[in-house]
Amino acid sequence: MPSAIAAADRPPSPHTRLVVPVLAFCGMVVAVMQTLVVPLLPHVPALTGASPGAAGWLVTITLLTGAVFTPVLGRVGDMYGKRRVLLASLGVLTLGSVLCAVSSDIGVLITGRGLQGAALAVIPLGISIIRDELPAERVLPSIALMSSTLGIGAAIGLPVAAVVMENFDWHTMFWASAALGLLDLLLVLRIVPESPVRSPGRFDLLGTLGLTGCLVGLLLAITQGADWGWASGRTLGLLGTSAAVGLLWGRYELRTRSPMVDLRVSARPAVLLTNVAALLIGFAFYANSLVTGQMVQEPTSTGYGLGASLVVSGLCLLPGGLAMVALSPVSARISAAYGPRTALGLAAVVMAVGYVVRFYTSHSLWMIVAGATVVSSGTAIAYSALPALVMRAVPVGETAAANGLNTLMRSVGQACCSAVVAAVLAHLTFTAGGRTAPTLHAYLLIFLVAAGTALAALAATLFLPSDRPRDRAAKGGTVAVSASVTAARESA
Repeated sequence: MPSAIAAADRPPSPHTRLVVPVLAFCGMVVAVMQTLVVPLLPHVPALTGASPGAAGWLVTITLLTGAVFTPVLGRVGDMYGKRRVLLASLGVLTLGSVLCAVSSDIGVLITGRGLQGAALAVIPLGISIIRDELPAERVLPSIALMSSTLGIGAAIGLPVAAVVMENFDWHTMFWASAALGLLDLLLVLRIVPESPVRSPGRFDLLGTLGLTGCLVGLLLAITQGADWGWASGRTLGLLGTSAAVGLLWGRYELRTRSPMVDLRVSARPAVLLTNVAALLIGFAFYANSLVTGQMVQEPTSTGYGLGASLVVSGLCLLPGGLAMVALSPVSARISAAYGPRTALGLAAVVMAVGYVVRFYTSHSLWMIVAGATVVSSGTAIAYSALPALVMRAVPVGETAAANGLNTLMRSVGQACCSAVVAAVLAHLTFTAGGRTAPTLHAYLLIFLVAAGTALAALAATLFLPSDRPRDRAAKGGTVAVSASVTAARESA
């Protein structure tokens, strides 16, 4: 295995202080891609001649490629170099953006969106680089910011896309995405060093194919089940196939010497329950993003809608994005003082409270914004605590892969949320002003389900190993994380 070089033995980089801002900027750009096309979706059929079902694939394909490539590229980064894979991911994002910018063909657009989604691996790769490169006292606050970019970018992407849609040709947002991707590439080449920490073994191609088949079948069934019918042959067939492939894949992974996912490590309570909590937090977070804009845009004839414009509806989530930026260092301090388990439990409670606020204040724009911001605040604390919990439970050589799996679980939670929200809004409807619209009770039910999911995440958190005093560090990082970093760096 290529040896890790102690940080003290390496010449200091003149750009060390810029590593975290550059990685965080990369993370936000990638996260923006997840919600960039949401305001565009209702207009895609008219703009491209595609069916509404085909237009929906502009979101679905991003979810699928992100889910598949995030753990895979995390593992590749652990083995062959995290910066190298980070650059490749950003290059794929830039290429996908250019494809979307130069074409109005739905097939090309779906291909480009798939490439954009594959770049989601940038976030776990960035977390792993931070763990390898920074002094121990800077690790926890830095990974808190890096992890939060997944929510920050998603919150920022909606209003930015809405403003572009209102004022410019829709291709402009993809040209801007390409420019940001190219800027990210140049910044990483200039600022971010290659991590010397490597994981031994050979790349598990068969395990990668098995994981891909399992995830694609599962997520296709979840995202398309509402359109196909939950009891249809296609949906049940995909779920059954996914389960069968998953069982065979798990058996193979347990027997191979260099698995794609170390299931023995993943089955540890500290890792398993953290991933369960990530799935539930992802569900609770995404409900906030999905329904806020649609709810305030509903016409006043519904009795609860505010008839807001596309731009106003997008701006409703902007305070939440700013709150996430502000709270990521606060979450790191909470984790340092009381442990990341405590921080995650607090986050789940804050998210549940935010949905209670939303349940009782759905007629006022400012209270809707306040409730959405409370939910986003809880999400910031949760997303900051999750990688700290993962890193204290896995070997340093598996950091990117383990965080990739945790990010995957958030994506699966978001996919489940999307399916539930679509089903509720489609089935609880009434006629208002000559059009069919979701009832107020549909939105309130979503808030209750999301609050319940946040409380389920709290329950999973309570079963995690306790934050013992010896696991804490005095200056912003846990001893468990610091010790693993030090051990890897001194293994030369």
